[in-house]
This record gives sequence, structure tokens and C-alpha cells, in this order.
Amino acid sequence: MPNKLPFAQIDAFAARPFEGNPAAVMPLEVWLADDVLQAIAEENNLAETAFFIPSDAADADYDLRWFTPAIEVDLCGHATLASGHYLLSRDVDLDRIRFRTRLAGVLEVRRANGGYELDLPARRPTPDAADPRVEQALGLTPEAVLSYPGGNWLYIVPDAASVRAMKPNFGLLREVGNHLVVVTAPGDGAFDVVSRVFAAGAGIDEDPVTGAAHAMLTPYWAERLGKPAFQAFQASARGGRVACRLEGERAVLGGTCVTVIEGSFTL
Repeated sequence: MPNKLPFAQIDAFAARPFEGNPAAVMPLEVWLADDVLQAIAEENNLAETAFFIPSDAADADYDLRWFTPAIEVDLCGHATLASGHYLLSRDVDLDRIRFRTRLAGVLEVRRANGGYELDLPARRPTPDAADPRVEQALGLTPEAVLSYPGGNWLYIVPDAASVRAMKPNFGLLREVGNHLVVVTAPGDGAFDVVSRVFAAGAGIDEDPVTGAAHAMLTPYWAERLGKPAFQAFQASARGGRVACRLEGERAVLGGTCVTVIEGSFTL
């Protein structure tokens, strides 16, 4: 008989369907083989598919992994938020869910302000040069470039209009490899900060709303703006709002989620 697995597609950092970043969420009893997990993510064809199983760790409720259509990644914020929404929406008595991950430690999703807060490690820059091909691919000259562990880069530009107008060369970005490229500027209205995020080498030309990127943006902008909390907007075609707050070495990201599909995946 075919094996049927629970499946949900959830728009994270979204107030209504078709906003924010869609993630596939698939609870499992035990881990499937890695090649099967990767094939499922490829079939789902979303930026990330999140898989989780009950955890045997004292400090976590579930073990969590994330896959793009091409690779497994070491951190995905929006799919973690979506996974928390999936579980918390099924049990009104729960206030939080703790996920143990392979490389990002224990991540928590908790109820807050009518939505959720996602607690991630704040990402700090490291002294490492960015690939010059990225600037060529973006078609702009940044004020500054910050490098982060894993070969991820933050490009700072003067104004939000430059961020919104970018038309990157995704073919060239794919040649650079599996890197997260975040372009950011001061906000231009209701938001303090605007950004766009590209991960062409991981199979995602432009990511709609990216929790991992805001774990980089939160400490940078908290210091630059001189306040620990601010409102951010990721200016992709879908768009997404993220409430950012720096608490020590943690980036706390606030947002809401909308479940748009529920059913089963048949193997």
C-alpha cells in the first residue's frame, strides 16, 4: 500500500494567503532516508520543506531539518515559523515549541501579539572578502559589504529605491555558489528597514521572506538605528513584514502565518 504522509503548505510572515514565504511542513514519526527527503523537497518545489520528528532531547520537543529543492540547509527561519504554526494551531494549550536542529542549536517558536515570535541566533559578520562577481550580478555599488559564516553576505546600499529596482543576473549568482546574498537599505515609509534576498546557488533565485537573513539584519540595524526593535519589510514580489528585536545574542522575529493547503503526500 502507498505510504501517506501529512502535509501542509503555510505562508510564513504573511497576514493573508499569497503573502510572505510559502513553506511545506511535513511531520514524520521517524526520519526517512536523506535522498527521499531531498526528493520530496524537489517535488514540493518551494524554497524550503521542513521535516520534523519527536525529539528525545530534554531541551527540545522536535528535531527539525530543512531542504530546498536542491540541498539541505543549516538554517531556515520562515519554515521554522511555519512548523511552529502547524503545531501550535493544533493545540491551544501550548504556548511554545522548541526545535532541535543540527547546526543552529535549539530554536523556539512562541505565541506573541496575536501571532508568533521566532527566536534565532543573531548572526555577526566575520572578516572575509565577498566574491566580486556578486556586485556585478547585483548591478549596484554598495556602501559596504559584510561577510558572515557560511559564505553569506550583507550588501548595504543607500536607499530603498535601489533595493526595489534591482534586477540581478541569477545565472552569475548561481556560478558564485551556495551563498545567501542579502541587500538592505533604510526604509522608505512605514518600515525602518527594507531588504531583498537571493540564494540562486541553493536553487532559490529570490527568496520571498527570509528568517535567516533577518538574523543577520537584526544586530546590524539595531546598532545602526540605535534601538533594539524595529520593523522590516522584505521587498520581494510577494512581500513580507518582520518585526525584529535584538535580545543579547538572539534575534527575535515576529510574524503571522496562514495555512493555505493541507492534505497528504503519497510515497
